Amino acid sequence: MKFEDLITEINGFGRFQKMILCISFVGRFTIPCHFLLSNFIAAIPSHHCDISALDAEGILGNLSQEQKLTVSIPVQDDGTPASCQMFSYPQLHLLTNSSSRTDLPVVQCQNGWEYDNSTFISTLATQWDLVCDNKGLNKAVATIFFVGVMFGAAFFGGMSDRFGRKPMLLVSYISGMAFALASIFSSSFIMFAVLRFFSGFTITGIVIVSAVLNVEWVDIQHRRLRLEMADSGRHVTFTVVHNPLVVMDLAYSVKLKHNVSQLRALSIIVTDEGKRNYSYLDLVRTPKMRRLALLTGTIWFCVATVTYGISLNVTGFGLNIYLTQFVYGAIEVPSKLMVYYLLEKIGRRKTEAGSHLLAGISLMINIFIPKDQWVGRTVVAILGKGFAVAAFSTIVLYSSELYPTVLRQNGMGYNSFLARLGVSVAPLVLLLDSFWGHFSQTILCSVALIASVVAWQLPETRDRCLPETIEDIEGTGKKDHDKQVDEEKMRMNKHTEDY
Repeated sequence: MKFEDLITEINGFGRFQKMILCISFVGRFTIPCHFLLSNFIAAIPSHHCDISALDAEGILGNLSQEQKLTVSIPVQDDGTPASCQMFSYPQLHLLTNSSSRTDLPVVQCQNGWEYDNSTFISTLATQWDLVCDNKGLNKAVATIFFVGVMFGAAFFGGMSDRFGRKPMLLVSYISGMAFALASIFSSSFIMFAVLRFFSGFTITGIVIVSAVLNVEWVDIQHRRLRLEMADSGRHVTFTVVHNPLVVMDLAYSVKLKHNVSQLRALSIIVTDEGKRNYSYLDLVRTPKMRRLALLTGTIWFCVATVTYGISLNVTGFGLNIYLTQFVYGAIEVPSKLMVYYLLEKIGRRKTEAGSHLLAGISLMINIFIPKDQWVGRTVVAILGKGFAVAAFSTIVLYSSELYPTVLRQNGMGYNSFLARLGVSVAPLVLLLDSFWGHFSQTILCSVALIASVVAWQLPETRDRCLPETIEDIEGTGKKDHDKQVDEEKMRMNKHTEDY
């Protein structure tokens, strides 16, 4: 008798399961806000050298602001003031002869920068002058955050198998809220970066623990619904980041009374090896587990790199940053609905591999569209984002179904670790466009196509019970099935009577 059979006997999608899904939805509501926050807090507005010191010294006289910029700052090819250079001394002759701008002596900005505040009142760049030679630090903020998420995935994955899902989920909610609030009061860039690291470290537990909880407590027929409910928070507002975690701290302290006696009994009837402590090493000790870990780890790394490589590139297509972010989020709604339909019709493997393939094709098309055709490039990028999100949504459920119960949380922690490594790499991939305009698109396209090939190597899990032991994966279980059914029924009845 499988765990799903026991779940079905007590109503595999009753009030308890619905409560779990709703609570998880609220908690995961905040996650995409954190993940994409750097698109806004690390934005670099238009800027040029601050010439107020020259003005204060009376060197520029009674010139208008436009004239002051003309004689103080060289212009770029598009006619806008240079961002990082100024003339070594005011070139007053440019007021009458603007054609003689070539070969004039320039220096780096001497007194800081002036920023265009029409879009952003304040960002990391404006607060700590992270521009010009220091502009890479803006991308570093996203990488630092996701490095924290990466290590947090490994930590919460192992600790959840050792101490339980619920305790570690509560730890993630409380500590994530605390570090997010603390980062608001940062007095230096270093302090902010450290707090963002720990914010990423702590909130990742919300993702991997709730995903496993939802899969384990819902019957086979409703797993697809679990995917949509738990992940639908990814489509919603990007304004509130950490306040819902307060609600979650309270919600998980509520005592759920529906079928409590049966649920408690079920919680310990998983395997005969339940007393053994499993670790990440068990992922590579046996051949088929080793192969499974390699395949899923590769896919998680690839899909995260592609998804966030697209998501973090909100300024690369000529549209307003807020509009781009909106359409990137809006495309996730039809994407998730498509996944919900395809998981049942064609299965997990074909949905995963096909989504990666279509995402790769979209990225490939964008390589050949001229950059001045920003409408076409944006449309194709949005389609690519939709297919990448479909692949990401599928692999979360798919991986949960592939790993045995005794290693499921460790497996998800390992996969999430590699995914966050991929997300950490994504901002750095975008920096490669400074060498060649299509460099990042080429890399992301290649990664998506690789993931498609790897996904075809995984077994299908549609309408199959969750594996419970390593022996289920390796195919080496030798227990008589009828004897196992009788033992589990007897133990369930005993524990039900106890409670």
